[in-house]
This record gives sequence, structure tokens and C-alpha cells, in this order.
Amino acid sequence: MNYPLADWLPLAFLALMGLSALIYVVLDGFDLGVGLLSPIAGDTDRGLMIASIGPFWDANETWLVLAVGLLLVAFPVAHGVVLTALYLPATLMLVALILRGVAYELRSKGPEQNRTRWDRVFFVGSLLAALSQGYMLGSYTIGLAEGPGPVAFSVLVAVCFTAAYGLIGATWLIAKTEGPLQEQAIGWSRKLLIGTAIGMVAISAATPLVNERVFQAWFTMPYLVLLAPIPLMTLGIFIGLFWLLGHLHDTEDRFRWLPFIATTTLFVLAFIGLAYSFFPYVVPDQLTIWQAAAARESLMIILVGTLFTLPVIIGYTIFAYRVFGGKARLLTYG
Repeated sequence: MNYPLADWLPLAFLALMGLSALIYVVLDGFDLGVGLLSPIAGDTDRGLMIASIGPFWDANETWLVLAVGLLLVAFPVAHGVVLTALYLPATLMLVALILRGVAYELRSKGPEQNRTRWDRVFFVGSLLAALSQGYMLGSYTIGLAEGPGPVAFSVLVAVCFTAAYGLIGATWLIAKTEGPLQEQAIGWSRKLLIGTAIGMVAISAATPLVNERVFQAWFTMPYLVLLAPIPLMTLGIFIGLFWLLGHLHDTEDRFRWLPFIATTTLFVLAFIGLAYSFFPYVVPDQLTIWQAAAARESLMIILVGTLFTLPVIIGYTIFAYRVFGGKARLLTYG
């Protein structure tokens, strides 16, 4: 296929949209993961877990708004196709995110006797959001196909995606907590790492089987050799992270951020693999970015606005993580 690379505006917006989606998956991924893990902790530990995401969770969702907004304004045709096909899981995701927001506020500021109820709602919202996003990803990777096979594949991706969110949430807790809760988080991370590895292998094996073009992109020469570093690096990180988690209690908290960084790297490698597999399509096997792009004049105007907005979002994100970068403490309200 010949790519009109001189027409660079759709490429620029694809990069911006992909970057926004990746940042969202990492940042909102860890706070969804904390929500997924919250039922298996005691009351005090659960409060500390939720406090660890308190300054960040609502700002993290800004990246989802940006990614979907860029899809709408830069690739309106693709937006219509994708959101029409994924209307139900997208609606469930929005309901779940609303439930999480309401539950977070009311568990902290409402009557104490209702806290357990809102903790359950927070978990349900986290679980539903993670499963919905995973299902949408699975459906998207097979070209929004319908039928029992595609649905089964999307469900598989949903379960594996949820395990990955749990993993990054657990590694976040390793960095942000201490004592018994940190030890629990290490144990959760080891178990979820195994589940995430199994899921990634299953999805990596299944995707080329259901998509001939992806098979050709990865398993023909010279691409088989050129792309080998991606799965080899992924395997190396899985092995290294599993070893690190088994010895982390001996490091006196010096490497507490390393599991989170390693898990984030796994997410980045998976994203690179997906991006390579489906480029230049914005809807797999249906619409390329050039076919789906808005008018070039509109894209130029939107790009100017994005270049003003994006540094602001990045700036306050960095500021928030610097200010609240220490260990988590229980939330209190006067």
C-alpha cells in the first residue's frame, strides 16, 4: 500500500490520538486497578488504597476525553463507525465512570455507615469500566466484526485487559504504600503478572489467526526478524519483573517505583505492537487515516488549538504528580 506521507496532518492527529490513549490507559489504568483490588483489602487498607489515587483519578480521565475528542474532530467518519459499532460497551463505560466518581465522593464525605455500600459501588464501577474498555479494544482489533467468534475474542481481551489494569494498580500501591499493605500489593502483583502474561500470549497468538493482514505484517520476512525485539523485550520484562517482585522486600523500598515503571513499559510495548499491526487504518481493514480524516483546513485549525491545550494538560498532570508524589495517607475532611 502506498501511503501519502506528504499529507502529514492525518499522521499528526493519529500520533496525538494514540499518545492520548496510551497515557490514559497507563494513568487511569492504575486507578481502575486500585478499584478492582479494593474488595480484598481490610477497611483501613481500603481507605488508604483509595486515598492513593485521590489527587489523580479525575485528572487521569482528561486523557480519555482528549483521545475521543481528537477522534471526533480529526476522523469524524471513523468516529461514527466506531461509536456506532461499540455503542453499548461505550455507554456501559460511561455509566461505570460516573458510578466511580459518585462512589468516591460519597464514601469519603457521606455518612460513615454507608461507606461499605459506596465501596462496593466503586468496585463495580471499576470492574465495569475495565471490562468495557477491554471488550472495545478486542472488538476494534478484529475490525468491529460480529458473530460468536468475534464476541468470544472480545470477551477474552476484556478479561485480560482487566487483569492488566489490576497489575498496574498493584504496582502503583507498591510505590505509594508501606508496611503490610505494600507486602500485600507485592503478592497481588505476582499473581496478576502471571495472569497478564497468559492473557498477552493468548491475544498475541489469536490476533494473527483472525486477521490475515496482521499475520502477514508480523510473520513474513524480513518483518519476522526486524520486529523480534518487541516480543523479546516483553518476555524479558515479564521475567525480570517476576524476579524483582520476589526480592523487593529485601531492597528497603529503594526500588519501589521499578515495578510500576516496568509494567508501564509492558503497556507501551503492547501499544507499539498494536499501532504497527493496524497502521495506516483508523478502523482496522475498513478506513485508513487519510480516508477518514476531516478537511485539511479544519485539521490545521484544530491542530493549532491542540498545540495550545496539550501543554496545559501535560503541565498540570506533571504538577499534580510532583505535589502528591509521596506515600499515601488516609483522607480526612474537616
